[in-house]
Amino acid sequence: MLFTHRPLRLGTRGSPLALAQARMAAQALVDAHGWTDTAIEIVPVQTSGDRIQDRALADIGGKALWTKELDRALGAGEIDFAVHSMKDVETIRPDAFRIAAMLPRADMRDRLIGAETFGDLPAHPLIGTSSPRRAAQVMRLRPDATITLFRGNVATRLAKLAAGEVHATLLAAAGLDRLDQQGIGVAMPVETMLPAPSQGAVGIETLAGNDTVVEALAAINDRDTFDCVMLERALLKGLGGTCHSPIAALAVIEGDRLFLRAEIISPDGGETVREETRLARGDLHGGEAVGQALLDRASPTLRTLFEG
Repeated sequence: MLFTHRPLRLGTRGSPLALAQARMAAQALVDAHGWTDTAIEIVPVQTSGDRIQDRALADIGGKALWTKELDRALGAGEIDFAVHSMKDVETIRPDAFRIAAMLPRADMRDRLIGAETFGDLPAHPLIGTSSPRRAAQVMRLRPDATITLFRGNVATRLAKLAAGEVHATLLAAAGLDRLDQQGIGVAMPVETMLPAPSQGAVGIETLAGNDTVVEALAAINDRDTFDCVMLERALLKGLGGTCHSPIAALAVIEGDRLFLRAEIISPDGGETVREETRLARGDLHGGEAVGQALLDRASPTLRTLFEG
C-alpha cells in the first residue's frame, strides 16, 4: 500500500454519475494493485456546477465550475487524486496538476430520448439541452426546432422529459450506461452527431509532483483512450474554444495512428466546418493545427465564437 496509515482519498463530484465513475476508478486501482476495498476512500466534493442549475454553464464560469473545488481540495492535501469526466475538464490545466490516467473509454455517442429519430419529432419540436454543440447539431438537422435550457443530473433531465416539458432531449450514452440505463434512448451515429471532445472518457488527476500516486495510477491508464482524448484536447487548444463554442471531435485508433474528425458549427446550425486527418500518437501539435485549420476556413461570424 502507498499509505499504510490511511486510505488514499479519491475526490469526486457528488452526482450519482460522478460517484459511479469514482467507484469504477477505485475498483480498477484495487484490482490492479491487489489492494483491499478499504484502501481507497471516496470523498464527495460539491462543485459550483452542481449547485447552480438555472443558468447555462457558459454563462457562469464554464468548465472550471466542475473542477475548481476539486482542484482546491487537491492542492490543500484534502484528497490524493480526483476523478473527472474528461469532457468537463477545461483545456488548459494548472501546471500543479497532472492527468495521470484514463479508464477505457465507454460509448462516446449521444442518445436521443423521446423519439426514434429526429424525423419522428413533430413540427417545431422543443428540445432540451444545455450543450451548445448538441443545440447546434439539432438545429442543423431540424431547423424548425426550439432549444430550451436543460440542466441537472440524468435523473432530473429524464424527469423533465417524462413530465412533458420538452419533446426530446439528448444525453451521453456513456453516462446512461454507467447508471444502468442502457435501454433508454437511441444512439445517434457519429456521422449524424459527432460527440463532444473527450466524451465517454473518465480521467484521474493528481498533483504533478506526487510521483508515488502518479506511478500507482499508471497501472490503470488505458493508453488508447489517453492518446485519443489528449489529441481531442489539443484540438480544443488550437481552437481556443469555450463552453459557448459548438465543437465536436472524435479520435479513434487506426493501426499505429489516430484518425481525428472535428467540426465547428454555428449556433443556428447553418454553417459547419469539418476537418479530418490521420496523425501519429502523441502528435499534439498536429491536433492544434487541425483546430487552427477549422478557424481558418470558418466565416468571420463563426470565428468570433472562438475569440476572447
